[in-house]
Amino acid sequence: MDTLPLFHNLRGARCVLVGAGEVAARKLRLLLSAGAVVDIIAPEACEEITTLAEAGEVSLILRSYQIGDLDKAVLVVAASNDPTVNKQVSEQARAQHTPVNVVDSPELCTVIFPSIVDRSPVQIAIGTNGTAPVLARMLRTQLESLFPAWVGKLAQLAGRARDTVKQKISSETGRKAFWENIFTGQVAELVYKGQEKAAETLLYQQLENSEPGVQGEVYLVGGGPGDPDLLTFRAVRLMQQADIVLYDRLISDEILDKVRRDAERIYVGKKAGDHAVTQANINEKLVEFARAGKRVLRLKGGDPFIFGRGGEEIEHLSAHGIPFQVVPGITAASGCASYAGIPLTHRDYAQSVRFQTGHRKGEGVELDWDVLVKPGQTLVFYMPINGLPDICNKLGQHGMPKSTPAALIENGTRQSQKVYTGTLKTLPDIIQRETVQTPTLLIVGEVVTLRDKLNWFGEQ
Repeated sequence: MDTLPLFHNLRGARCVLVGAGEVAARKLRLLLSAGAVVDIIAPEACEEITTLAEAGEVSLILRSYQIGDLDKAVLVVAASNDPTVNKQVSEQARAQHTPVNVVDSPELCTVIFPSIVDRSPVQIAIGTNGTAPVLARMLRTQLESLFPAWVGKLAQLAGRARDTVKQKISSETGRKAFWENIFTGQVAELVYKGQEKAAETLLYQQLENSEPGVQGEVYLVGGGPGDPDLLTFRAVRLMQQADIVLYDRLISDEILDKVRRDAERIYVGKKAGDHAVTQANINEKLVEFARAGKRVLRLKGGDPFIFGRGGEEIEHLSAHGIPFQVVPGITAASGCASYAGIPLTHRDYAQSVRFQTGHRKGEGVELDWDVLVKPGQTLVFYMPINGLPDICNKLGQHGMPKSTPAALIENGTRQSQKVYTGTLKTLPDIIQRETVQTPTLLIVGEVVTLRDKLNWFGEQ
């Protein structure tokens, strides 16, 4: 370990900042956010620092640095544009054993400003010992996605209850088990949903239970169209804490890899004509597992509330008193169209968009065709592959020109994405000649013509 990471309490302490330009201003913001009392020494100052000085938030001394300016300082930052001055500041600070940071000169530093993930009082510092600050910022960005904004509120709740828990649970092992349950269970989820009072009430209720157990809950999560980069932060967090996962056939392997490694995985996929696991079975499994105290992840492709039957599932959960939460996902229409370079609306081509299912019912697809053929709109058909010839034919029969552009997107947003373009007249024959794999999405409308100019993903 090249350096020892520490969290420095600067509240009310004197810090000296030598330099008052834009770079110094960035360091000043961090010092002020930590509650430091900052004295700034520089011949001239940028507008931001001047404004803060006029407001009385910092002390600004408009002159060159002098020996003795660092006396009684607990931290020194050198951010002047004069390397000689910066070196002089570093040498004096070292001589009097005061921590010093010199911007962009790690060899002159005894302390380094890390890149910070701030969820106060929860804080994470990432450093590269001054060798690669851009890399530290990139790592911070990745870590930001792992910690919800409300995690600080959870830590504050734990702080308020800490002494009471210590009095109630005497053993260190017991306290550890209790807090693990709090931080991964229903109390944490209530905090993340903004229900802090309910979370605090539940925490003390569980504390009264001599053997607190995990409260079962169901997470109905939209997995998006396939690209794992399109998952929401909340989705990834819940995927990492679930005990058991029920997933459907639209979930890509890359997304399933985001699930906690030791979670039990149950495939409940359905496809046209093959319902080995019925919706009623799925509903009952969700209730059964939650009642057993499991944190259950119901992972669905796309968005749970757009042709995903998510409403039916949480209606069943509600009827049985099972707590749940819903995490929306990017629906296939939005994700696949974007990755195919086809805007769903466009001022010159379509002012509205309609989402439809393309499932065949009996001998054909039953839809309100007269409404669908109206001009100035884009049509998106989910799961259209078996009914595609019928869809194209019916649209033509009800008045839509056979020359209307159409596109079928296979495995949208994934590395295996393919896009077949044609018209209502030609697309069925094109698809018949190809071996198309599900999932697929059909887009019909003049916006399809923009793909040639706007295609950006995959092979050009």
